[in-house]
Amino acid sequence: MPGTDVRQASAEEPFEPLARAALTLARRVAAGGTLFSAAPAWPWHAQHVAVEFVHPVVVGARAVDAVAVPAEDPVGWLRPLARRGDALVLVADGADRTARRLAARAALWGVTSIWLAVGEPPPVGAAHHVVHLHPDPAASFSGRAVLGYHLLWELSQLCFEHPGLLAPGSSTDIAETACVGDHCVTCSDEGRLGEVLAVAGTTARCATEQGEEAVDVGLLGPLVLGDLVLIHAGVALQVVPEEALLLEESVLAGELPR
Repeated sequence: MPGTDVRQASAEEPFEPLARAALTLARRVAAGGTLFSAAPAWPWHAQHVAVEFVHPVVVGARAVDAVAVPAEDPVGWLRPLARRGDALVLVADGADRTARRLAARAALWGVTSIWLAVGEPPPVGAAHHVVHLHPDPAASFSGRAVLGYHLLWELSQLCFEHPGLLAPGSSTDIAETACVGDHCVTCSDEGRLGEVLAVAGTTARCATEQGEEAVDVGLLGPLVLGDLVLIHAGVALQVVPEEALLLEESVLAGELPR
């Protein structure tokens, strides 16, 4: 699940998280990433976000490769197109089940998620950046949501004007999982989510937040493309049902089932 660098604030104070999200977005784009936008319940917002980022703020400024994700089967549509280093801007209520599934899958594909929440905020860790724009979902039909992603667009353009800000090594990058200090993933009860890309015998190629990995799946039954598995020390221990992506607390939080 995302959450290595969650920036979440109340709807009354969205400015700092918006600025942090804009900096991350600018870095992804400067490194060659594509911006995808999705709003499962309000597809016009996804289209509007893409339109804004495709054209520069002023003549001569940078345009961004931006694509709106269709509301119908966004996970299946985005899976073959997403590349590690891309970014996803979500405009959705925090309770939107499709948006939560999409954010969780995007993290495994190496796509940085920015959730612009209208209504209730998503659970902590649901996206890499969370900006709570307004507590009332009806605000999605007002100018509040539009103002939010316009500010994201303009702040990103400001970052492009300062190349020193775009250097790699941002603290917002997805952290590597490794043995550091007293922590060891092998010795701890730590599980990571992976999405099955291909299976050959008892080995599967899985997409994880750290990249593609070869995983031993000999403990499990037949697997198909898109299955979610819980990985510990290079071994898939169980198949994770799709519904687990929608739980507030689950095995996706990183602790193995007892």
